[in-house]
Amino acid sequence: MSRWFTSSRIPHTLMGSAYKARVNNQLNNFIHGPFFLLMLPRLSSIARHIRPFSTTKMSSQTPNILLLTTGTPNGQKVSITLEELGLPYETKSISLQKNEQKEDWFLKVCPNGRIPALVDRTAGEGKELNFMESGAIMQYLTATYDKDYKISYPYGTPEYWETQQWMFWMNAGLGPMQGQANHFYRYAPEKIEYGINRYINETKRLYSVLEDRLAKNPSGWLVGDRMTIADIACFSWVNWAFWAGVDSTEFKKLTEWEKRINEREAVKRGLDVPEPFTMKAKMQSKEEADKYAEESRKWIMQGNDKEKNGGTIADQTSNTSEVDAKSN
Repeated sequence: MSRWFTSSRIPHTLMGSAYKARVNNQLNNFIHGPFFLLMLPRLSSIARHIRPFSTTKMSSQTPNILLLTTGTPNGQKVSITLEELGLPYETKSISLQKNEQKEDWFLKVCPNGRIPALVDRTAGEGKELNFMESGAIMQYLTATYDKDYKISYPYGTPEYWETQQWMFWMNAGLGPMQGQANHFYRYAPEKIEYGINRYINETKRLYSVLEDRLAKNPSGWLVGDRMTIADIACFSWVNWAFWAGVDSTEFKKLTEWEKRINEREAVKRGLDVPEPFTMKAKMQSKEEADKYAEESRKWIMQGNDKEKNGGTIADQTSNTSEVDAKSN
């Protein structure tokens, strides 16, 4: 009941017996009146759909989280999320070159054999929760641990659903398209201009969508008045634009947004998980960049050769690109 329907909200010292009787009589008439009776079915329907937000959050136990990852855009988006939330966690570095993400122990956590993966052991032994897919991990972390809505919004609000839309947009569009641009621009053994142009141009188109969105939101964020997991997810790929052959400086608002995120201390820490993020420094030297690409190309092609010689599809697809097909 609202404050108008209870006399207990009025200090008793201010209520004479006649006044109390009049208030109680009015309340009784309202409850048994036709308007209230007509509204009962509607009120019952609303009550059935009310979600108790507090039950979606885990108890006050200290989080016990293990992150299985490596320094790719999809790996970094989860480590940044953990850092922004201020959660304690352990990290195990996964060597993509050694195909550790295809070993049996890893597949028990992530059947798809891709990084990142996360194990939440907070509930205790035998109650561990395993998670794969970076977007799903980020949604879980905010739904469970972001009690103050630092990088998310309450369930059911317009901002919550907008955040979900941009998360799906990133996972279905920006990540896959830029990942293919990485492959054709950096790793493919043959320079196929059609493939290079196709995916670089599509990545630029997606950047223009971000540019337009950022320009229209006065806060300079994708959703509402704060940085959310949607910003983190998209940033993690835009921050690697150089590796895909995309010049992100063509987009003014996007460049300002990227710079603002890069300046956050939690983001700096998250980028250095599980090892220092040195890719941008390597790009300052064409020789260093070419050397790194060549080294990566060798083990990527080894996976393709294994497929030709009778390896499994899983073996092949696990060796397509360090920054595209190996992480989700």
